[in-house]
This record gives sequence, structure tokens and C-alpha cells, in this order.
Amino acid sequence: MQGMVEVHGRRLRIVPPAGARAFIADVTDWMHDPWPVSGPFELELPRGAYLEYAFLDERGEPMPDPEAPAPARNPWRPYAAAVWTGGARPPEAPSGPLLGRTHRLRAGGRRLIVYEPPAGPAASLLVLDGVAYYRIAKLAHVAEALWREGRSVPLRLVFSEPEDRDREYRFDPALERHLLDEVLPATARELGAAPLWGVWGASLGGLSALWLGLEHPEVFPRVAAQSPALRAVPGGRDARRDPELLSERYAESDRGPERIALQVGRLEWLLAPARRFAAVLAERGTRHEYREYPSGHNWTTWRTGLADGLVDLFGSDLDVR
Repeated sequence: MQGMVEVHGRRLRIVPPAGARAFIADVTDWMHDPWPVSGPFELELPRGAYLEYAFLDERGEPMPDPEAPAPARNPWRPYAAAVWTGGARPPEAPSGPLLGRTHRLRAGGRRLIVYEPPAGPAASLLVLDGVAYYRIAKLAHVAEALWREGRSVPLRLVFSEPEDRDREYRFDPALERHLLDEVLPATARELGAAPLWGVWGASLGGLSALWLGLEHPEVFPRVAAQSPALRAVPGGRDARRDPELLSERYAESDRGPERIALQVGRLEWLLAPARRFAAVLAERGTRHEYREYPSGHNWTTWRTGLADGLVDLFGSDLDVR
């Protein structure tokens, strides 16, 4: 028997393929909580949801759905399939030539990719996990399109890549020194200073972006965090069970970034921590935009939120002085 997924509004009827022993997906946190299967089952999702999924065989190895509606195009999980409810479709990554220029720089022995807008920057944005945001998410294309439409100020994008993201993005002082003492000065030295900086990241990168904004609000007054891994402590390795240290620090502090764009998928395990963090921001009076998308912890969710986040932080109707 071949696998099959039937879409009925917000409900899916899933027929596992022959040999499947478990279902894995955004809603199971993939390999962390697989659902045993012995036959067809139904799943209800949010309206307009985008779900990535696969199965496990009897050896516990991932197996694709041979009758998948579409491939997920997930760089982490080449076996994943994708399905939509309610006729929704995720945005396609933009393509084509950029009007702005792209520079390759070095800072502290590491390489940087820097996008310079054609009009000159009104602000700069440090992007953590920069290679993926540059190549997969096409953040420079999105930022340039928003500027051309008059929805955002022209942005310089500084794409920075970690050497060990599990260590560096968990409150690592060495990363702070590298960014503050090497990356930012190197960018200003080569391309000139920008009047305002922001920092952007996803998952552990989102955690790190929020941490940098809390520790150095005078440097990074604007922060975007997509699906931030808020369950984390210095030196920790379990983003599902560690305490929500950063939320506690924000609740206790009287300083921090002036504006935050916070995003999360409704099908990911980080939904509840993100909602609690948004409540902390509301209670402390931090200007922020909190957005949820009907999808999981993946690049489709983050691509969907790019334009929203850029406008929330650097919209043409906001003061960037």
C-alpha cells in the first residue's frame, strides 16, 4: 500500500506507506516524540497550516511518503514532505539580480557577507546564521524589495556565521567580543558607519539576538527573533528541557532593546515559551510585535516572517535616527 494524505479543510487523513512504524513531523518535534502508527489516522491543524512530515521504518530510520503532495525542500531533512491546509501556500524565495552590492569581508579571521543597498544604508542589521539567511532565505532580496516598495528604509545587512553555534549562541562572551570588537568595527572601517544597528536570528540564533539586545541595548536597540530557542542556559545542550533563563533575565532587567520583532510557528515546541516571553515584553512595556504563523520550526516559517519582521523593526514609518 502506498502512502497518501487527504486534505479536508483543516483536517488531514494520513495513510502511512507500507513499512512505516511511526509518524514524524513538526507537530511531533520530529525524532523527539514520534507517533506510533498502525493504520490511517487523522490530524487537525490550524487554518492555512503548512506541515512538514515523514515516517520512520521498523529500524527507526526516516522514510519519505512515496505519494507526498510536495517535497518540503528542507535543507535539514531531505526526506521530508509538505502539505498545506485551506489552500494556503508558503511564499517562494525571491530570486534575480540585486540592485545593491555584495561585499566579502574578514573580521577576526572569519568571513562576512555584507549587502549594501543602492541608496546607502539608513541602518545596519547583523544577521546570525548569515549564510543560511543569505542563500536559503534570500533576506537581501526581501530587504531590497521592501525598500523599493517604500515599506522599509534601506538596510545594510551583515551576514555573520558561527564556528560552533551550539556553544556560541548560548550566552557566549567570546561571541559577544567577536561581534562587538571585530565584526562591527570591520564593517564600519570598510563601508562606513551606519546610524542604527539591529540584530536578527532564528532558533538558537534568535536566542542569541535577544541576549545581545539585553546585554548591549545601546549597540543593538532593535532585535528580531524567529522561533527563539528560549529554553537554554550557558553551556546547556537541551533546548527542550533547559530553563527559560532569558525570559527571567528580561523580566528582572530594567534595560534592553527599544523594539523587538518576535515570531514563532504554531506547530513547534517553542510556541509556549515564545508566548510567555511575549507576555514578559508586554509587562515590561517593551515595544514589540509578536506574530505566530501556522507552520513549524523551519525555513518556510522564517521566510514567511521576513517581510513582517523587517517592517516591524525598520519600517519607513518608524524613526531610525
